[in-house]
Amino acid sequence: MQEQDFYEEENVQQEDQATKNPVRARMRELESEVKNLRQQADEAKSAQRELAFVKAGVDLSSGMSKYFVKAYDGELTPEAIRVAAAEANLIKNQEPQQVMPTQEKQAWDRVGNASRVGDTSDAVVDYGARIANAKSEKEVMELLAQARMNQINN
Repeated sequence: MQEQDFYEEENVQQEDQATKNPVRARMRELESEVKNLRQQADEAKSAQRELAFVKAGVDLSSGMSKYFVKAYDGELTPEAIRVAAAEANLIKNQEPQQVMPTQEKQAWDRVGNASRVGDTSDAVVDYGARIANAKSEKEVMELLAQARMNQINN
């Protein structure tokens, strides 16, 4: 019971001081706010640092990576972290993509164009439209005969 009485007396004294000295009460509020803001800033820096390592491809769940993240003091760009992590054998070096020389690309383009030139398939004839536009019965019969011949050949 004595401890509880002590805390109650302390709270009463603080409230009395707050009413007696509003400047000191405001100072305490501001000190508390500053403390919270500093804590939030530290958390934001920590999250930003962690994000940089994730962007670099470092697996934060492995034990070695935790030590690496804790000890790393270089630039916090993904590229710089990636280089340092590769040196520490935490990630594999990404092999540069093989760039096809322009001469080889042009040669492949020529081969593709040549293969398309040899395509001699006839365009699809729309017999329905041609029959609808026919001017005589004889023309319709000729179109039907052509359609039958194309169907037999294909």
